[in-house]
Amino acid sequence: MTMLTKIGNSQGIRIPKPLIQQAHLENVSLELEVLENGLLIKPVNNTGRDGWIENIEKVISNHKGLQDEGLLEDLLNDNDLEEYEW
Repeated sequence: MTMLTKIGNSQGIRIPKPLIQQAHLENVSLELEVLENGLLIKPVNNTGRDGWIENIEKVISNHKGLQDEGLLEDLLNDNDLEEYEW
């Protein structure tokens, strides 16, 4: 059992290390959720972008020397604006 401890203008709790390890809360960002009967503390799962760098590098290496035909040229081409009246 633990008690709330005053920390400046806030309050905090000390969580025993075995509980931190068991709940996988060590050295991770935490998410707090208020429940009907208490507070839930859980690690933030940021795995959504894991592997993006490797995947992007793989795509780039597989397409070296290739260009997206016309797309960039179409975006940069403003010839159709010459007839536009401002």
